[in-house]
Amino acid sequence: MFHNVNKVIRSLVAANFFMYSGWGFLAPVFAIFIVQGIQTGGPEQAAKVAGFASFVYWIVKSLVQIPVSRYFDKLHGEKDDFWFMFFGLVITGISPFGFIFAYLPWHIYALQAVHAVGMAFFIPSWNAIFTRHIDKGREAYEWALDSTTLGIGTGITGALGGLLVANLGFSSIFILAGVLSFTAAAVLLSIHKNILPKDHILSWLYTKPF
Repeated sequence: MFHNVNKVIRSLVAANFFMYSGWGFLAPVFAIFIVQGIQTGGPEQAAKVAGFASFVYWIVKSLVQIPVSRYFDKLHGEKDDFWFMFFGLVITGISPFGFIFAYLPWHIYALQAVHAVGMAFFIPSWNAIFTRHIDKGREAYEWALDSTTLGIGTGITGALGGLLVANLGFSSIFILAGVLSFTAAAVLLSIHKNILPKDHILSWLYTKPF
C-alpha cells in the first residue's frame, strides 16, 4: 500500500492514523460519558452539554486555525509548520487525560477548547507539509491512502471503544486517546530532518521534478 510513497508522506499518514484512531475510541461513547460522569441534572441537560461541547470545539478550532494558517503562508520554510504540527498533537494528547478528572460541564467545555486549539495548530500545518511533499502524479492515491487509513483506524477503535468502556470504564479510552496522540507526535520526529528550512524551500520547488 505504501510502495513508492516517500518517507514524509508515510510518516504524516501514520501520525494521522494514530491521532484519529485514538480519538475514535471516544466518538461513539462521549455523549454517554457526559450523561453518566458529568453533573448535569438529568439526560436532557446532558444532551445540552454534549451539544454545547461540540459547539465550543468547532467554533474555537475554526477561529484559531485561520490566523494560524495565515501565519504559515507568510513564511517560506517548513520549520514553523513542523513545530506547530508537533505541539498541536501534544496539546491534543493532553486534553483526553483531563476528561478522567472532569465532573462539571465547564470542565468539558474547557477541555474541548484545549483540544480545538491543538487541532487548529495541527491540521493547517499537516496539510501544508503534506501538500508540499506529495509525490507528483500520485496526488489522488496518496490523499486516498490517508483517508483510507483514517477510516480503518477510526472504524476499528470506534468498535473497540464501547467494549473497553463496558469492561474497563471510560478512563481506559481517555488514556488510549492521549497515548496515541503522543505516539503520533513521536512519529513526526522521524521526519524532522526532512523538513525544509527557509533558505532551501524555493530551490526545492524549482528543482523538484514535475
